[in-house]
Amino acid sequence: MAELILPGLIDVHTHLRVPGGEYKEDFATGTAAALAGGITTVLAMPNTGPPLTTPELLQETRKTASRHIRNDVGLFAGASPAHMDHLPACAPYAVGLKIYLNDTFGPLRVEDLPTLEACFERWPAGKLIAMHAEGQSLATGIGLAAAYDRPVHFCHISRRDEIELIATAKGRGLPVTCEVTPHHLFLTDADAHRLGPRGTMRPPLAEKSDREALWAHINSTIDCIATDHAPHTLAEKQSPDPPPGVPGLETSLTLMLTAVHEGWLTIESLIELMASNPRRIFNLPSQPDTRVEVDPEATFTIADEILHTKCGWTPFAGLTAHGQVQRVILRGETVYEDGQVLAPPGNGRLLPYIEQSNKITSILSDQ
Repeated sequence: MAELILPGLIDVHTHLRVPGGEYKEDFATGTAAALAGGITTVLAMPNTGPPLTTPELLQETRKTASRHIRNDVGLFAGASPAHMDHLPACAPYAVGLKIYLNDTFGPLRVEDLPTLEACFERWPAGKLIAMHAEGQSLATGIGLAAAYDRPVHFCHISRRDEIELIATAKGRGLPVTCEVTPHHLFLTDADAHRLGPRGTMRPPLAEKSDREALWAHINSTIDCIATDHAPHTLAEKQSPDPPPGVPGLETSLTLMLTAVHEGWLTIESLIELMASNPRRIFNLPSQPDTRVEVDPEATFTIADEILHTKCGWTPFAGLTAHGQVQRVILRGETVYEDGQVLAPPGNGRLLPYIEQSNKITSILSDQ
């Protein structure tokens, strides 16, 4: 068996559902799923219940996370029109600020220009701003990046016109980066019809021409592969009003390895998209003595039954994949091997963390 060694991977867009949605995912199950997918760092979204918009709630959620995470986790703060004054105080406990310009659950959608300007003025310059900005909203986000001359990262880009606009912005030297998801790279609106409610997601699955445009920009405009892991129970997905979102932590790497197998992507590009670029863009610390051991020749069928995510299903069930995670080493410790998650809850570290007296200590440790 030929063995492929990868660095620990980073997912910059994960929904771990804490607080408020623990019945469909929690810190222990979500980070177990991440390790099974070769992901040793995840950055969690703030549209929880309640959303992460105050320093008190961020601190409380970090304390919960410290007891349960199996790999390294950072939390985003959420931009809320009702909590603009809290932004500077939230920053020490967050890896970035998430602004929702389009539909989302809860009170985090930002629809007015004064609130957007307040985000750029009050959020510390050394911390990244990430945006959910579809269609015309994307132009607003790019305009703000230009007006304030500060980096903005755009989440789950899915359409031809969006990726081409970002390519134009980059060509003019604007400080913008973007991510795409495996489900937008591998599925289209035709799959949405086949999958039924399991294919309901946001942004919606697009046309074949949109998917082709994403692949055309995979080695140039696109900076990160991010899962947008958004677990919901099957009962929720089969309800009359199914919530959007699909799980993705355990299938992201194997799908991209399949792309390598098919000649659509190189291993070097995979590492840039899933490790090097995310670490650089979000200014994340290194993980010494960390690696992912992969059998690139393994062929298997993705199945719901092999998943570690609490929701227990994937839109990719039945797909033949090439390349399988065999072992994950995190800071010298084997945390996943041959289908088994070995890292106990509490094994991971919170981001950001600080170094004190040669010992890595979370900002909230012992509090």
